[in-house]
Amino acid sequence: MSSSKPYRAPVLADVAKAAGVSVPTVSRVLNGTKNVAPELAERVHAAVKELGYRPNSAARSLRLSQPNLISIIAEATTSTYGYAGTLRGVETAAQRAGMSVSITIVASDEDESVMRAIDLALSQPIGGVIVLEFRRAGIKVSRALPESLPVVAAGGGSERTDGTLAALIDEAAGGRQVTEYLLRQGHRTVHHIAGPTAGKTSGRTEGWRAALHDAGAEVPTVMSSEWDALAGYRWGERIAGRDDVTAVFCGNDEIALGVMRALADRGIDVPGDVSVAGFDGHPLVSLWRPSLTTVEQDFEDLGARAFGLLSQRLQGVGGLQSSVVKPQLVVRESTAPPRR
Repeated sequence: MSSSKPYRAPVLADVAKAAGVSVPTVSRVLNGTKNVAPELAERVHAAVKELGYRPNSAARSLRLSQPNLISIIAEATTSTYGYAGTLRGVETAAQRAGMSVSITIVASDEDESVMRAIDLALSQPIGGVIVLEFRRAGIKVSRALPESLPVVAAGGGSERTDGTLAALIDEAAGGRQVTEYLLRQGHRTVHHIAGPTAGKTSGRTEGWRAALHDAGAEVPTVMSSEWDALAGYRWGERIAGRDDVTAVFCGNDEIALGVMRALADRGIDVPGDVSVAGFDGHPLVSLWRPSLTTVEQDFEDLGARAFGLLSQRLQGVGGLQSSVVKPQLVVRESTAPPRR
């Protein structure tokens, strides 16, 4: 979503016009004054909701043509590699542009937590919002923000169909790339351990499945996992005794490291007996033994692209389009042609 004009937050006069009442009436309703007819109060509240009016410092700041503070809304897992890298990318780009960044944490994907985070973010004098949409809570935040607010989403995907301006990493292209590579190595199929779907279809899984279909290979049942190494270890225990598993594509690097450790503990050689590949490109996986083949995502670039889009939006640049980048396959020691 883009606009050729600088953003202007809704003010009391806008609410009054939409509700068909006077500005003093709107003020009395919002201040909790009791001598307002219930029917008028209902119309005012409906207009407030429709316009996304916020009677706070955020609204006052957004009337300025050059706001110097933006908000990032992210989940509580900001210490993980992908979140931390994206935050760093936004902050670095904002500093170079002479702008400041505030970070608001969403405790969970429950409606109350989502609205509490939005209210907290918009209580500050911000010019716009970047939402990290890696999991369900971020997606719900984007859907609940006022339509009149400048918003850019950052996450995985190749396009947006809801009109939201976004910086994206094409996870489906990455999933396809690593699966095709493993098939070229001679593996008859590739098994897949997927992380939680966050309420949407996983691009990583989509790419994996599409590559197998196109190659005419068997499409095994997806193994569902949490994102952590311990969950990967448990799946590694389960597949250690299976003769049909020669290649495993894991939803992220932590899962992959857990799988490799479980296989090693049971005398299964990686990559001689089973090839293992991850996703994300965590810097430490190159030091693992064997070093991990992975699909590398540039999260700092993702954050910088998200800020760039929001900055242009705030400057009134028209015709903006979402930014999509494909991740890169990095081949290391954990993958090889099958022995059997």
